[in-house]
Amino acid sequence: MRAAAVALLTLAALLAAPAAQAATEVPSFGSNPGALKMFRYAPPGLAQGRPVVIALHGCTLDAAYGDTSGWTELARRFGFTVVMAQQQQLNNYNRCFNWFQATDTARGRGEAESIAQMTRKALAEAGTAKAHVTGLSAGGGMTSVMLAAYPELYSAGGIVAGIPHGCAVALYEAFSCMSPGKDLTPAQWGAKVRAASGHTGPWPRVSVWHGTADTTVAPANMREIVEQWTNVHGIPATPTGNDTVNGYPRARYGTAVETYTITGMGHGQPVDPGTAAGQCGRAVAYVLDVNHCAAWHMAAAWGIG
Repeated sequence: MRAAAVALLTLAALLAAPAAQAATEVPSFGSNPGALKMFRYAPPGLAQGRPVVIALHGCTLDAAYGDTSGWTELARRFGFTVVMAQQQQLNNYNRCFNWFQATDTARGRGEAESIAQMTRKALAEAGTAKAHVTGLSAGGGMTSVMLAAYPELYSAGGIVAGIPHGCAVALYEAFSCMSPGKDLTPAQWGAKVRAASGHTGPWPRVSVWHGTADTTVAPANMREIVEQWTNVHGIPATPTGNDTVNGYPRARYGTAVETYTITGMGHGQPVDPGTAAGQCGRAVAYVLDVNHCAAWHMAAAWGIG
């Protein structure tokens, strides 16, 4: 009986471990002009100087995106901090980040400034200089905003099913940006980024992910994001290398920009549930098991995995 009781207690402790590692809300991180919520996860005993990742959910989702996308799981494996910004329904009925509103995307204003304040707080607590930022759909659109408006805060970013920075400045433009997308020249796209902050470099590296069967945000947006960021980096918008990873095409543009084309995938975040190298995430709505975990590959490319 005693051995059985010990076994049951051990099992209970193991089952309780993930809850003990859950993200916690950070109630105060600055003036928060965008009225967002901040959640933070750092593994117990995390050393100073370890990386920070900012994860931005898509519409109808919330801070649990940090778990389902695989980011908090990777934080436990590799030792870094994850910050999840969470939209509130008072700001947007569908809980989308307002990547299309000038009042929320300009440097120093609205939701963009709230996310920047979260980033600064996390960097100060982690004792490191720069973060990485990534997001899905509306979170991908806001990732584009953060890379453009606050490039000094981020060394790299990952845009999943997202939109180029500056595509829209008001709601009436948002839907046409999503589909069919806006076709501008690389110089026009690049000018929007350069005008966002007055930054002179170095610029963040960018990883772009999109499903070929996405009917919510047109895959053409991946091409436009590539044109935007290759122009900002001053490199051609033609690949310097092509290969496949887990059967999916990858293109590289020097060391500054890369794309993953997820053939047959609809609108969502690619994951590959499991604990082996290259695996992470958990399939839920808009987080899709395609045997390819975007978060793991971003972390590896950024040198934090």
